[in-house]
Amino acid sequence: MFTGPRGVGKTTCARILAKTINCLNPTPNQEPCDQCESCISFRQSASFNIHELDAASNNLVDDIRTLVEQVRIPPQVGKYKIYIIDEVHMLTQAAFNAFLKTLEEPPSYAKFILATTEKHKIIPTILSRCQIYDFKRITVDDISRHLAYVAEKEGVNIDEDARNIIALKADGALRDALSIFDQMVSFSGRNITYHDVISNLNVLDFEYYFRMVDYLLRAEVSGILLMLNEVIFNGFDPQHFMNGLASHMRNLLVASRPETAALLEVSETLRERYRQQAAGCDPKFLLNALEISNECDVNYSKSSNKRLLVELSLLRMASAAGRENVVPPQKISIPVQQTPPSPRPAPSPQTATTKKPETAAQSGPASAQAATPVIPPAASAASPAAPSVAPPKPESGSTSGYQSATATRTVNEPKPSIPSGIRTMSISRPASQSVNQKAEQPIRNAPFTQDDLTNAWKSFCDYYSSVSQAFTNAVSGLKPELGEDWTVRVKVNSKYTISDKLNWNALQEYLFDRLNNNQFKLVPEVTDTPVSPPQPFTDREKFEK
Repeated sequence: MFTGPRGVGKTTCARILAKTINCLNPTPNQEPCDQCESCISFRQSASFNIHELDAASNNLVDDIRTLVEQVRIPPQVGKYKIYIIDEVHMLTQAAFNAFLKTLEEPPSYAKFILATTEKHKIIPTILSRCQIYDFKRITVDDISRHLAYVAEKEGVNIDEDARNIIALKADGALRDALSIFDQMVSFSGRNITYHDVISNLNVLDFEYYFRMVDYLLRAEVSGILLMLNEVIFNGFDPQHFMNGLASHMRNLLVASRPETAALLEVSETLRERYRQQAAGCDPKFLLNALEISNECDVNYSKSSNKRLLVELSLLRMASAAGRENVVPPQKISIPVQQTPPSPRPAPSPQTATTKKPETAAQSGPASAQAATPVIPPAASAASPAAPSVAPPKPESGSTSGYQSATATRTVNEPKPSIPSGIRTMSISRPASQSVNQKAEQPIRNAPFTQDDLTNAWKSFCDYYSSVSQAFTNAVSGLKPELGEDWTVRVKVNSKYTISDKLNWNALQEYLFDRLNNNQFKLVPEVTDTPVSPPQPFTDREKFEK
């Protein structure tokens, strides 16, 4: 049994084998002499000992019974009667059963050569009685070299890129490659160029794909849409273009690493171009582009506006490429305390917000800063060091505020004790800072809506994941609510999340800058009712996602 893909020479090898084993005077290398009566009759297609049967059109029980009757007659010339059954997998179940007995106990002079492209369709009882030889798919390089050999023998000039295009179009089948080569000779004469091949075979030039990737990397929307329009105007199907672009992206991904560059089935000149363009592509962009092109291919047949689907897919690729190179605005850097902290002020009976008394383990500069009370304007004005004009009402959250309160932290700082029920923690800036510090932070009170707040919260989570993945995971699922008096409340299901003051202040500063408003107050609330964590995906949900 000879099995393998189409066009790799299974039936041809079967004929050569039949001619060789029936030759009356084989050479020492077991080649047919091509001079004896058996070889001459085979060359003239007049041999009575070599029979070919096409199982695709003779697949019934009666056809196999006729074959079995012929097997009983011994050969007249030569040593064997040879039966070549092509596309044997097309036989019906009843025909296989009728053929089984003859195949199991054939006469000594009978030889059967079976050829098929789908070995898995043949019943095991037939397979177990055959010697199986697997024919591999012919590589592009081998087909290209063979086309060069044929062109030299026929006096045809054909360049390397043209041969590679024919080999790629043949998809591993040498028979198809030779047929295409014959067509090119008929269309273009004795000089075949790369442009002749792509114009006659309706193949898109590689240059289109290289230019499209350049447009995607630069996120040039106009260039992307104009090139797609040019491709469609030239008569190419948009789905065909997307499939070719996906193959181009795959080649770029393969060319990005030296150990996989050998998988590129292109000429050396084109392989070098792939290496150069792959050096400027992020692997994440290539993977996103492959996923988007695959989605487009799946949904293309179901779409009622196919051109719009392709355009949206290309714009999504450009958007993914643009995000790889964009530096997020308003980048937050956590400041570090550079000067020794000031001594802890004495508590005032009129303190607006006071922390829990310090323990012995919290003594030190860090704990002294963390426990600084917020002094109302009246108490601050009564201080001898205060200015003659009463300072304005303290604002919640500021860069200088959280710098002085949380820039230095100790590892052994205990978690705050939170009473039962719903607790709130107000993140505000101490009012005891100087007037010069206040002048550095101008009042910003631009109005914003609940949607603006939600979008700013999501934007912070997208950006801050590179700084603290744990904190981002903890707050990404929370829903801030804008209340009265510019109070933003958010329900938290863990007291440990609130205790991370450094990251909370970073969140507040980001919201101040994004919303252009530093007059609102961010109030996290801890509730006894835990928020149910997200459930893990099932296998089906993973597949759909």
